[in-house]
Amino acid sequence: MNVVVIGAQWGDEGKGKIVDYLANEAQIIVRFSGGANAGHTIVIGDEQYALHLIPSGVLYPDKMVILGAGMVIDPTALFNELDMLRERGIDTTGRVFISDRAHLVLPRYIEIDQARDQARKKPIGTTGRGIGITYSMKSDRDGIRVADLAWKEKIDELESGDRNFLTPYIDRLEAMAIDLSAYLMHRKNSQVLFEGAQGALLDLDLGTYPYVSSGMSCAAGAAIGGCVGPRRLDKVLGVFKAYTTRVGNGPFPSEFDDRSESTEALCRFIRETGREYGVTTGRPRRCGYLDLVALRYACLTNSIDSLVMTHLDVYDTLEEIKACIAYRIGDRIVETFPASIEALNHAQPILRTFSGWKKSLSNALTYEEFPVEAMEYIEFIERFCETPIDMVSVGYDRKETIIRKSPWTR
Repeated sequence: MNVVVIGAQWGDEGKGKIVDYLANEAQIIVRFSGGANAGHTIVIGDEQYALHLIPSGVLYPDKMVILGAGMVIDPTALFNELDMLRERGIDTTGRVFISDRAHLVLPRYIEIDQARDQARKKPIGTTGRGIGITYSMKSDRDGIRVADLAWKEKIDELESGDRNFLTPYIDRLEAMAIDLSAYLMHRKNSQVLFEGAQGALLDLDLGTYPYVSSGMSCAAGAAIGGCVGPRRLDKVLGVFKAYTTRVGNGPFPSEFDDRSESTEALCRFIRETGREYGVTTGRPRRCGYLDLVALRYACLTNSIDSLVMTHLDVYDTLEEIKACIAYRIGDRIVETFPASIEALNHAQPILRTFSGWKKSLSNALTYEEFPVEAMEYIEFIERFCETPIDMVSVGYDRKETIIRKSPWTR
């Protein structure tokens, strides 16, 4: 069975924890998009691991993890991450592979990325890791793939600085390279987890362009970056937080109004309680009410079969919570997610208020143990998005996860 996990918002939804949790029942975990601009935090007891390139399932000693064809890989970042895992007692020997069709990030791409965003009249707010430039080189057919490292003519065409950078890594990268489509074909009866990066609203085509990532963070990207046909994907899970966050620039209709004392205080509370700082950059995340209009759009455009809610416990102490159910744009009420950045920039959230539950959720072992107010919030979201919420995370640790329906059931 092939299960896809994507972010259903603007990234940072807690996909790392969810992939780590689901990987217990998988044999293979394939990350299909993005690069070292992504950051996943895994918490196991007192141990915390920050991963950027390697799929979250690597922490299980018997799992195979693969960096897919849709990824762009910085060799320095990759081997630094592998060294970090080894130093912390995680043996990755013979378990980490790279699709030979994946592209490589070169140091000058990083320099170009940083300079280009700084030169923009309205910066996008990229992580400056060279990701967009690498995807641009790929589209221009000027990039270099893992498979090309054995192509002497191609290597000779590179600038001397690029050659000098790659030379120490060539043998190590080639030792990890595989034909991903053939690898999965020979293991077609395995449980395979396809791990996305960023979120659906940052997808190059479906997101808030141009304030998006350069890769395919939508569910369809799993078929391309994972080297399988779309009909081989059995289920799509969309991960979202009980509220909404965004890093970098771009429209955010449900963002807390920093001109209001009450919402400014709420923003500070959520940012600190939810640890809303970027794993990769350390930047504080912009915070806002759960945007159900955007979430429903993500469900529709990604054929999300079930939702996974995270960070619900952040709301444990609040008297009431609110969610955005529509936008007011000028004199119109808008219930769908517009493509126009101008429209989104002028959108004012129409909010629905829910009663808080004033009780810790972290000790709950089943959904039935949740306070009725928490259930009402969850079930309203399900009705609004016409998509079931089959998993709820109420803390950072693996065990703080409530399963209503196993994702591994068809």
